[in-house]
Parts: sequence; structure tokens; C-alpha cells
Amino acid sequence: MEYGNVAGLDSANLKNLLRDVASGRLQLPDFQREWKWDDDRIRAIIATVTLDYPLGVTMTLETGGESPFRTRPLTGAEAGAEREPSLLLLDGQQRLTSLFQALYVSDVPVLTVNSRGKPVSRWYYVDIAKATGSPSDRDEAIVSVPEDRMLRRDFGRTVVHDLTVTTGECAAGLFPLRIVFDTQQVNAWRREYEKADEARNFRLWSDFEDKVLHPVRSFQVPMINLSSSTSMDAVCAVFERVNTGGVPLNVFELLTATYAGNRAYTSRTGAYYDLPSAWRSIKEHVAERYPALGRLEVDLDDGLSNSDFLQSVALVRTWNRKQQDPSVGVSCKRRDLLELPLGDFEGLSLRLKDAFEWTGGFLFSQCIVHVADLPYRTQLVPLAAVRAILGDETDTPEAIRKIEQWYWCGVLGEMYGGSTETRFTRDVEQLVAWIRRDEAAPDTVTDAYFFPDRLHTLKTRNSAAYKGIYALLVKQGAVDWHYAEAPLVPGRLMEYGVDVHQVFPRNWLRKNLDDTYPATSIVNKTPLSLRASQSLIGAPAAYVESLAAAADLRPEWFDDVLLTHLVDPKALRANDYVAFFESRAAALEELVYQAMGKRTTVVRDAADVEADR
Repeated sequence: MEYGNVAGLDSANLKNLLRDVASGRLQLPDFQREWKWDDDRIRAIIATVTLDYPLGVTMTLETGGESPFRTRPLTGAEAGAEREPSLLLLDGQQRLTSLFQALYVSDVPVLTVNSRGKPVSRWYYVDIAKATGSPSDRDEAIVSVPEDRMLRRDFGRTVVHDLTVTTGECAAGLFPLRIVFDTQQVNAWRREYEKADEARNFRLWSDFEDKVLHPVRSFQVPMINLSSSTSMDAVCAVFERVNTGGVPLNVFELLTATYAGNRAYTSRTGAYYDLPSAWRSIKEHVAERYPALGRLEVDLDDGLSNSDFLQSVALVRTWNRKQQDPSVGVSCKRRDLLELPLGDFEGLSLRLKDAFEWTGGFLFSQCIVHVADLPYRTQLVPLAAVRAILGDETDTPEAIRKIEQWYWCGVLGEMYGGSTETRFTRDVEQLVAWIRRDEAAPDTVTDAYFFPDRLHTLKTRNSAAYKGIYALLVKQGAVDWHYAEAPLVPGRLMEYGVDVHQVFPRNWLRKNLDDTYPATSIVNKTPLSLRASQSLIGAPAAYVESLAAAADLRPEWFDDVLLTHLVDPKALRANDYVAFFESRAAALEELVYQAMGKRTTVVRDAADVEADR
């Protein structure tokens, strides 16, 4: 059966469309999410059809006999799963699945949920008397019946109508919509109905057939049918624009379906390619060793996500292609991911797995241990791609120095806070050339700037530079104020429960601060263990003495511990917040410039810089 012109708007008869759902001719691409309409929405869509009101456009994609995706039948049409579909449903799944189960499947109830989200099984009927009245009452005329088909009252104690038999349905005046397209069953049901009260029911049936049955049987579904030559990028874009669920289509989901539909792989291995399982294996491997890449107990895509990994693969693939053909650009745009062949992904995924493991080790060496303390997840994409391209070349002291400078310029200059795809491309090409051939430093290094006043506004982990300064304080040798025997190292951060804590306590500042400097900026915060933070109560001069005594250190020795946090001991012991703030801000500024390997030379107002970010 033809539905209309390719890529044009046409209409399909609802009965024929549901028949193709049942046969498996019309199926879903596997990237479609599950059917999830509740009982109220199913009744509403049935009412719409019985009134011959517009249903909304449905969109399909021709397969040409060979689907580029792994496919699956609509819920309830599993009997047609073995057939090779001719059409894939891109938009209209919720509507067609609801109508298919309620109007076409006659032997099982519809498994849905009620208004409270509780699973229920329902049969759908139409009240003949109400349906032949005013169209405004049509919603009430569609009746949802429990799985046992018993209508009860008195809180379920009394059976009013037994709908398990035709005579009971006729007595209740409820027509079973599950037989609406079966002419033979409808005629048989009609005879029983008219027999029950011939004078009254003959008239009602005639009206019912005209107002309900005829509109349902002749109902036309507007359709747009896309040609099988439609590009993957276009399919993805179209799906997102027309999808009534309002959930953007993830490229990973689309690739999952296309890889699973790869016939060459299936014929070679006897199974479809399971991209989610491949990703899980990769993520578990790298995150188990380096929690900064994500917490598996939270979510598989916590921290490093599947899209990050795919972007790195695309960057390496296009970089390799450019070495053969200079006209090819290095890129990881959506189109590049959608056009990523399974063979190339298989070939590169192991390299990128190792590259991200190396990247996790690099973060660890920079004292970034927790995913919550990762300044920019996105900056790992080009870094892993560079590692995959250069391999062991990134392990030389000079290469490490350059990578560290690039990394901290990106973090402290807050270079990855906006659109990143263009920066990915530049950084991969420029960082490779800088390391391998000592060409000019990447733009991320040369364009980065950090202004001293920025320290005043870094107050939460929402800022990459805030997280960066926290990590740099640990990296430069901060010693904990409770476990004072040695500097904090990455392996101890989790063991000691290290976090950022205020040096001058909030309650003390609330009573004594004159608002000269902000109380909650990174200048007044430092990495300390949970045990140490519990002692930060009252005036700093008092808690410093207490901490020194607990650590069994002479005052001058504990002053050396304070200095590892770039804290002026004299200002702290004098409870002088202004002196403390000015001294520490200058020290943190120097720490930032050392990490960036440069000082800010462009003079701009800090407020203007902040507005640009």
C-alpha cells in the first residue's frame, strides 16, 4: 500500500496504517523511546478519532527494504517483529501505539498507567447513548474498563455489568472498540444489541454508526513520508523538530540503532553491535581507576559522557583523514558523529579508551580527584584526542610541561565556558603541532587571561577557575591542619574527606567583617580535611592555637603549615581579615600566573571580562 508522495504530505487510512503496524511493515527505529501514554490520554485520542478531529501529522522514513537502523515493532505488535519493515515511524509513536492497542488488538487489554502512575490493564468501550449526543460529551462517552471487564459500584462490592459476554455489553450499551475494524464481529454485536430492545436500539445504532463507527473506519492520518535517501543528519534533525515528546534525540541513541542495524557486523559475528555495552565497558574501566571521570553509582554518564567519548573519536578520525587529504577539516560536529562508521569506531575506541585512562591519570597528577572538582569536562575531549594521536610522545617532560600550561590556561582563563566545538578543533591541531614540532602555542594559551579582581568573584564550584585554584593549592604542597605530618596528596583527599572550607569562619565574619572584602570568595577558602574543618570555630587566633596543640606543634612550626596554604600567619593570629585577604589574594594571583606560565598583559576592566564569560 502506498501512503503518498515521498517527502510530501499525504494521508493514510487509519485501519490500513494499524494493519501495517500489526504485520511489522511499519516499525520503529530503535532510538525511539518507549511508549508511555496513560489511560486519560488514550481515552482522549480515541475521542479525537471518533469525532474525526485532526490527529496531527505522522512522519515515516522509507527503508528501501534495508533499514539503516536496528528496528523494533510498536508496543503490542511484537508478532510482526521478524518482518523487515518498509517504513520507520519517526513521529507519532505515542498516538499510533495507543490507537493500535485500543482499537486493533482484540485479545489482550492495554497495559498503561492511571493518573497516579500506577500500572493498570484496560479495555476501551464507547457509551452508545452518550456518543450519539452532543460532541462536547464525547470524552465522557469513551469508557475505560478494568481487565476483568466487570463494572462495579459500592467500592467494588457489587457487579453492575458483566462485559465478558456480548449480552452484558449490549445491556450496558457499551460498544467494545477492540472490534471496531472487524465488520463481521460488529454485525454480530449489532444483532445482539438490537435484539435487546429493538425499538430503541435500532434507532440508536443507526445514529451511532453515522456519528462514531463511520468516522473511525474512514479516519485519515496525515503523513509525511521521507525518502530512504534522506541523510542521517536530516533524520536526526527532523526527529527532534517534530517529536511531540519534547525530548531531544541523543546522537548516542541514534548511533546505537544504526550500529545495531549494521548487517556486515551482524553477519560476521552473528549478533548486533551493542554500543551501550561497549560504552559501559569503557566507562567502567576508566572511572574505576580515576573517579574524576565520573561516579558509576550515580550514572553511567556522570562526568565523562558518551557524547564526550564520541567527539574524541570523531576528532581523531578526522585528524587522521586530514593527514591523507589536507582539504578535510578536523571536526567533531553532530554531523561527524552521525557519519561515524562502525568500523572506524571499533578501530578507534580502544585507542580512545587508553587515551582517557591516561587523561584520568593526568588529572590525578594535577590533584583533581573528584568529579565534582573537575573544572571542565569538555576540556578532556581534545586532551584525550591529542593523547590518542601522539601516544607516548605526550610523556616527555617537555610535552607534559606544555600540556599542563595548556590545561591550566583553559581552566583559569575559563576558555571552555562557551561554545566548544571550534575550540576542540583548534586545540587538537595546535596542541599536536606545539608538542611535536614546537610550533606556536595554541590559542587557548595565548588568548587566556586572568585578572586579580576575578578572585573576589570566585565563590562557588560553578566556576572552573574556583575549582582550578582549589586543585593548585593542593598541588603546590598544602599541608592539612589536622593531619599535619605531610602535604596533602591526591590519594589522601578522599581518605581525609578534604573539601574547601572558609579560613575566617562565617559566624565570626558576620559579627566582625566591615565588608571591605567578600567573605565567601576563594581567597577565604582552602582545602582542609573534615577533622580540621570541625575546629574552625570562633576567632582564627583561638582555633590556630587549638589546632597547633592538637598537632603537637610549636607555634612557629604550625605557622609553616599555614604558609603551605599561602596564608599569612601574622594576619590570621591577629584576626586581621583585611591583611589576610590582601596578602592571600596576591599569593593566589602568583600561583595562577605560575600555572598559566604567563601574566595578563592586556588591561581591561574586570567587570567587562566577567560580562564576556
